[in-house]
Amino acid sequence: MIGYIFRRLIGAIPVVFGITLISFFIIRIAPGKPTTIDGELNPKISPEVRQKLYTLYGLDKPLPIQYYLWLKRMLRIDFGNSFVDGRPVTEKILERIPLTVGINLISLICMFAIALPLGICSAQKPGGVFDNLTTIIVFIFFAAPTFWIALLLMQLICIHWGWLPISGVTSLDFEYLNWWQKIQDITRHLILPIFVTTLSGLAGISRYMRSSMIEVLNQPYILAAKAKGLPHKIVIYKHALRNAILPIVTLVGLSIPGLLGGSVIFESLFALPGLGRLFYEAVVTRDYPLIMAEVVLSAVLTLLGNLIADISYALVDPRIRYKK
Repeated sequence: MIGYIFRRLIGAIPVVFGITLISFFIIRIAPGKPTTIDGELNPKISPEVRQKLYTLYGLDKPLPIQYYLWLKRMLRIDFGNSFVDGRPVTEKILERIPLTVGINLISLICMFAIALPLGICSAQKPGGVFDNLTTIIVFIFFAAPTFWIALLLMQLICIHWGWLPISGVTSLDFEYLNWWQKIQDITRHLILPIFVTTLSGLAGISRYMRSSMIEVLNQPYILAAKAKGLPHKIVIYKHALRNAILPIVTLVGLSIPGLLGGSVIFESLFALPGLGRLFYEAVVTRDYPLIMAEVVLSAVLTLLGNLIADISYALVDPRIRYKK
């Protein structure tokens, strides 16, 4: 297993390199430049000043030279400074990581904790009352746009009833609260974003679990276990679940990039200073260093998620073994 992991990590290096190479050139040739707002849209700035801005940002060099200089810094885990405020890109990302990871991790745990039991219960009596009811409910939430559900809940819960704050992470008087009140204040601000994020993934995961469990329950070894008179819970949770959960392992691996990528929609709606909103602003302002940091981060997390999913297969299913 260790040899397999090592080979996968070595093989991921050229993949990340290829992704950064293609992304770098596509971003540079896309319409719009970082100097558009500072220079081209300001009639008071002379052409000489605009040229100095290009030189300051390093945009006057040929693209291969720009990529070479960026790659040298990236290998030292230095993504440069932001074009917007001049702050180090790594520092800006690290500021946003705790909030984004916290919200998405809690949402992911809640999502699987609710969706897996729904899928298992629905699969035991397909076409029954519980199965049909849960199918209708989860697909209503699946079909409804996330931003629309968020706006409705904000209108009802935050504005009409006044139960929760409508946006932000903390209240205006946060610094004057004691530690327990601060925890309560942050919790009240994050309940709705976590709830909306959880709803968005319930349908897919529960339906994956349902279809996989139905297929496993019709296998001969499950029928044999039932014929032997094993208790129903033993058949479901010991023999069937371990094989039915294999497709869900893939979903867990693919969910890892989302832990840091965040969600632009709910972070914008709820005014949360997360990574998703930060990267969206970077694209709008053509903040090249920040955009490239996002590309590298997403590529590494995607490859890491696939590796974790493959390793989890071997842990869940003893039939799967990787050669040394």
